[in-house]
Amino acid sequence: MTDDQRAEEFDVAAGQNHQEEPPQYGVGPFSIREVALVGVWLVAFVVSFFSIDEGRFNSVWTASILWILSIGVPTVAVFLIVLRRLSPTGIRRVGSLGIDQFASVAFSVAAIVWLQLVWETVAFGIDSGRWVRTWVIWVELALMLIGVVLTVFAPLLPTLGQDFRGRAEVPAHPNARPIRPVSPRPAAPRAEEPAGADFAEYAPPATEATAAYDTTTAYDTGSAYGTQRAEAAPAAEAASGTEAAPLPETTSSAEARAEQEPAAATTAFEPAHTRDTYEAVETPSSTAEPAAESSQRHQAFWALVPEERDVVDEIGIPVFRIGPTAWALVIEDRVDVFVVRHEDGRIGYLHDVSGVTRG
Repeated sequence: MTDDQRAEEFDVAAGQNHQEEPPQYGVGPFSIREVALVGVWLVAFVVSFFSIDEGRFNSVWTASILWILSIGVPTVAVFLIVLRRLSPTGIRRVGSLGIDQFASVAFSVAAIVWLQLVWETVAFGIDSGRWVRTWVIWVELALMLIGVVLTVFAPLLPTLGQDFRGRAEVPAHPNARPIRPVSPRPAAPRAEEPAGADFAEYAPPATEATAAYDTTTAYDTGSAYGTQRAEAAPAAEAASGTEAAPLPETTSSAEARAEQEPAAATTAFEPAHTRDTYEAVETPSSTAEPAAESSQRHQAFWALVPEERDVVDEIGIPVFRIGPTAWALVIEDRVDVFVVRHEDGRIGYLHDVSGVTRG
């Protein structure tokens, strides 16, 4: 359906609505309700120039900014009502409010302001026995209440309500339309645990008897260190009476071992295929580098932080803390974030990964 067809249907519907209602008569281009509202405002505007205080002259126009809500805003509302009749294509709304809605708000606010002045005057008169304000506040309160009737309650009255019946239907302002439903934000996906991994096999022992550990979990089984550690593990297990879990050694101990062992012996001890694999991984131009990095990021390893740090959940709430006195199990390396698993099964994210010692 084209825009012209929609406009034609709209005009037909509007004409039908006008035909259903009897003709509306008024004074010139204004309806009876609008004429009454302009008359009420005119009297209130003139009275506002009289003093509201006894003993000295003080009108709402000279009492700070009291004039804005007491008479200024209703003046703007009446001006827009008159302008709407004289210029139908002029201003049609104030923000998201239609002109009649704005007038209802304006006279309601003004009535509350004058009611506040009357309330203060009566309360002070009961306490002190003196009336400090003049008749102006009473007259203004009565006029503003009449304005509320002509704006807020006019659609409910028989004669005044005719001004609101038979009006053409028009699209609502975006701010005046029904609100949109709010959907709950989807939760962030949790990190997946290694398939078939039991946390018991990653838990570091509490004693030093199991310092020698099986590196087949944290290292490549084909490396020289992996073979030597695997051979040293049975002796430590026999001394402790339990199966030893893997415990990484710090950077300082690894460097000391590297200084004590000749480089030639290490190279000779490593199998040829293992050295080739390491060279392929360490060479920047190797085509196997992306696959090796991806495998390393998803392989669990031990980490030791230099000071206590918070491990948080998806929205940043601390879940637990890790420190330099105990190794922490990292189940996934996301470059700038580590996914850490606590010994009780809780999983969180370590955002500060600077200075971390890898096992």
